[in-house]
Amino acid sequence: MNFSRRDKKQVDITLTPMIDVVFLLLIFFMVTTTFSKQSELKVNLPEAKGEKSESVEKMIVLTINADGLYFINGDDGLPHQLLNQKAATLRRALLQTAGDTRLIPFVISADGKTPHQAVITVLDIASQLGFKKITFATKNKSGL
Repeated sequence: MNFSRRDKKQVDITLTPMIDVVFLLLIFFMVTTTFSKQSELKVNLPEAKGEKSESVEKMIVLTINADGLYFINGDDGLPHQLLNQKAATLRRALLQTAGDTRLIPFVISADGKTPHQAVITVLDIASQLGFKKITFATKNKSGL
C-alpha cells in the first residue's frame, strides 16, 4: 500500500465571472426600471392674522374677481369695472385714480380663484408706475 500524498492542486476561486454577472444584473435592472416623476404639489395658502390697518382718507382699491375681471374704486367709493382687461386700460385707470402721487396705499383684493396672471399683471403695472405701498386684502377666519 502506498500512502504517499499526491500533490494537491491549488484551488482558486476566480471572481471575474461573478463580477460580470453582477454587472449584467445591475444593467438589466437599470434598463427595465421605469422612473416616474410624480409632481404632487400641496399648497397651503397663508392665513392672515393681524389687525386692521389704520384708516386712510384716500386709497386705491383694485378688485379682481374669479374670472380675472378688474374693478377699481372710483371717487364715489364704488367699484367700477374696466372696459377691457388689457394692460394699457389698467395703466390709464390707475393713473387717473392716483393722480400725481404714488405714495397713497394701493390695495389688491383678489378672489381666491383668480388667475395668477391677472394678479401678476397688476403688480407689474403698479411697480412700473412707481407705487410703493402695495398690499393684499385678506380676511380673518372666524374664531381667530
